[in-house]
Amino acid sequence: MRVVHVASEVFPFSRSGGLGDVLGALPAQQARLGAAVTVVSPWYADIAQPVREVWRGALDAPGSLPLADVRVGELVQGGVQFVFVGLGAFDRPGLYFPDDVWRFTQFARAVLPALERVGVTPDVLHAHDWQAGLVVALGRLAGLRAVFSVHNLQYQGRWNLIDGAGWTGLPDWAFTHEGLEFHGDVNLMKAGLVFASQVTTVSPTYAQEITTPEYGEGLEGLLVRLTHEGRLSGILNGLDQDRWDPRTDADITPFADVAGKAACGVALRAEFGLDDAPILGVVSRLAEQKGMDLLIGALPELTRDWNVVVLGGGDPRLEAGLREWDAHPRVAFAQGMNEPLAHRIYAGADAFAMPSRFEPCGLSQMIAMRYGTLPVVRETGGLVDTVPHEVGFRFAGATPQALTRACAEARLTFDDRAEWTARAAEAMSLDFSWDGPTREYLGLYARVLSVPPRPVAGLEGL
Repeated sequence: MRVVHVASEVFPFSRSGGLGDVLGALPAQQARLGAAVTVVSPWYADIAQPVREVWRGALDAPGSLPLADVRVGELVQGGVQFVFVGLGAFDRPGLYFPDDVWRFTQFARAVLPALERVGVTPDVLHAHDWQAGLVVALGRLAGLRAVFSVHNLQYQGRWNLIDGAGWTGLPDWAFTHEGLEFHGDVNLMKAGLVFASQVTTVSPTYAQEITTPEYGEGLEGLLVRLTHEGRLSGILNGLDQDRWDPRTDADITPFADVAGKAACGVALRAEFGLDDAPILGVVSRLAEQKGMDLLIGALPELTRDWNVVVLGGGDPRLEAGLREWDAHPRVAFAQGMNEPLAHRIYAGADAFAMPSRFEPCGLSQMIAMRYGTLPVVRETGGLVDTVPHEVGFRFAGATPQALTRACAEARLTFDDRAEWTARAAEAMSLDFSWDGPTREYLGLYARVLSVPPRPVAGLEGL
């Protein structure tokens, strides 16, 4: 089976968060289980690894806008073929910009012609998030079967219909209310939802949540219909077991059990000059989605019982709020993303806070548990699916007070060393490997290939 993944980022070549991590791990595991796997992503200016250019020229792509001076690069690593599409719109430092709808429509139009240049014909397209949603629609017109994965429904790739429709290369009939039109805009997330044979999210609970007005971001009606048609499901993300292994982690003092973790706590305490109170760690994008405003609001209470170490960057207001707290003797804030420091926090903290307002899957709570660090999480999305009651501490309300109460429960439990150690040992024994999710995806692909694509209601062009 030839599987082609299409995504805006893939670790270790490009990454801003969990999407890149998934694309770095899932294709490799699929290849280990016997699939022929190709991953297509933009050829960003920041990619440092040596990519071999295999083709350059103008592409005959759908739509009226020409795609001139396109570069196609290739690199094989870990049994996976990586194909990079170079366009002028991506010749700038960084990954994401305000003109991304225009940039990623160009990328999407180039994907299938670029695959032809490297001799790849997909059996199944697997597109990820809105940046690849248009590839699903263009693939459907070319007779390809596709799976579309929603990693975060909040970001949808919307632009005004007059400009956006002309950029896509799709025929006029695709821009009805049943197609890409969404409140007068083009919606590229909707393109993936409408035209895919199957739609997945990155956890079972998130697949249920997005069919409700609270989490559906205006698309809940369509998502309810997909559920009724048997086209929406949740497959929990896995965790890269090699990258996140406390027994072999070069960024920490390696350990194999809870007792061995103590040296990492001593080192983290010394690194930030913390006192003897237990350490609550946070490694996060600083955004309201992640509940970082709730964390800041809870700090007056949390610092009575905890040292709090935060690593992250994002919203300037949240960064400023944490910088103000950095002077507190029990608060340490490191701005930005620093992977070695992230490893040290996961390993050295006693507990780990994730007060997310919504969390499609989340990897940080899995990493924390693998390192024997007990998560304090809001009951939403993948946090429900991965944090057992007997291991972590869960709370329902998206308020500083609810977070404070859960951390107070964790602090009382911490004083019962036998129970805390038992919870940490159970956390380290949990299986978050990619093996199970990978087999679920391969089974889904097989089902997609076994039945004809379902007609799209209201779109007579299919």
